[in-house]
Amino acid sequence: MANLRFTGPITLRVQSLMTLYRIAIATFARRAAGIRLAPDWDANMEIGIRFMRHQFTTAMQQIDMSKGRQIFESLTPLTDDIYDVTPVYGAGPCGHWIKPKHKKTDMTLLYFHGGGYTFGGEIATRYAQMLCHHTGAEVFVTRYRLTPEHPHPAQSDDALAAWKHVTQERPAKSVVVIGDSAGGHMSLMLLQRLKSQGLEQPALCIGLCPWTDIGDRGSSLRDNDRYDLVQGWMALKFGEWLDPQGHFGRQALSPIYHDYSGLAPLYLQAGGREVLRDMIVEFADIQRAKGAKVQLDIWPDMPHNFQAYDRIFASSREALNNICNAVAEVDPANAP
Repeated sequence: MANLRFTGPITLRVQSLMTLYRIAIATFARRAAGIRLAPDWDANMEIGIRFMRHQFTTAMQQIDMSKGRQIFESLTPLTDDIYDVTPVYGAGPCGHWIKPKHKKTDMTLLYFHGGGYTFGGEIATRYAQMLCHHTGAEVFVTRYRLTPEHPHPAQSDDALAAWKHVTQERPAKSVVVIGDSAGGHMSLMLLQRLKSQGLEQPALCIGLCPWTDIGDRGSSLRDNDRYDLVQGWMALKFGEWLDPQGHFGRQALSPIYHDYSGLAPLYLQAGGREVLRDMIVEFADIQRAKGAKVQLDIWPDMPHNFQAYDRIFASSREALNNICNAVAEVDPANAP
């Protein structure tokens, strides 16, 4: 991670920078002693994972989540990739556009960011820019309300509002719904919301390391804790914040309990070392058995949301290339 992006109060910036330095020193010391987080990861990968895990943990322990978000966003490690895109604001309260300077397709991406429905910030902005740059598609970045201040159905309502905003201008079949982590959950749940209201489906739904069950599912939810920037207890806490009183229930709010047969085709990606791996695999298996059109690609060496590493790793480069191919395949302009 070559670039460090700072925001917010100077005291938090300094604290986060000192934390990063401490983690880096400890990591190099462990590696000098032959102790590695994963044998095929370099020091920068290990430092980044440990730092982001620390920031999530510290932020989620705050009583005031606005303070937690300031901590989380105070320092963001970024790749040195340059994205040739232009943000266009003024689309209203539900989001804004990002336009590629070199447009490659007339398809539109409706993007929902990750962060457990609780965080966003520079990471989410950067992720959207990355998708816009690589696919060459115009991207609508949804601005949705966050938990724990705004539990369900706030996010579902905001996703539907963003869908209606985009499809006022563009045909549904020219739209690809895409999201990472909780944004993947949001994307999958939007298909069910469209189904319940009798609205047209998008051309494709892409879930990048999607959260498919807000409850406790799969051994990877704990077995992969040591590798991942998001840990199992965090996923469960995000689920509690989404439905704090249990008014709606796990089954209603988890894509894995729904039926995706007859809905938009699904393209999913997962990392073999992420905590959500098992629930993503099980979701794909269940939906295929129900007759849904599902493709799942897994990169065994990668953690959660590994696509953000972009050209640093072969796996992230391949994942981004597969996303571009998936968008191109549903573009009517490429039809034989």
